[in-house]
Amino acid sequence: MAEFKTNVMRILDKEKIPYIAHSYDHSDGCIDGESVAKKLGQNPDTVFKTLVTKGTGRDFYVFVIPVAKELNLKKCAKSVGEKSVEMVQVSDINKITGYIRGGCSPIGMKKQFTTVFDSSALSQQNIVVSAGKIGYQVELAPQALAALIGGKFDQLTD
Repeated sequence: MAEFKTNVMRILDKEKIPYIAHSYDHSDGCIDGESVAKKLGQNPDTVFKTLVTKGTGRDFYVFVIPVAKELNLKKCAKSVGEKSVEMVQVSDINKITGYIRGGCSPIGMKKQFTTVFDSSALSQQNIVVSAGKIGYQVELAPQALAALIGGKFDQLTD
């Protein structure tokens, strides 16, 4: 892979967190998590998507779950101590995080939001998350990722 570095990769380098960079062709427009997992030849249980929600208290929360799973909003709300959470509009993602849909990473958002990883990540040696730009992913140990951003693990899917 070329020496292209995203902000996410630069943050990981600066913090000396080992990772493997991956890139994929997105010219077909298929940037959903399951398509990305297939393009990378990765098990969808190890490729995670980053979802942004808003709680009843108006705070934003980030949930990171396997690409083939659906977020259980009740479990998510419970994990962050909110009555309920709802997905933010795709059109608001950039304003909130600095990222766009398909390139949203739990690392390097405009502001560090409370971030929760699905507990299934703990059964994986490495997980793959967006490197902050469509076409780029990083693979790293879930514990190292959570430690970097102050994230925690909880049951977020059914």
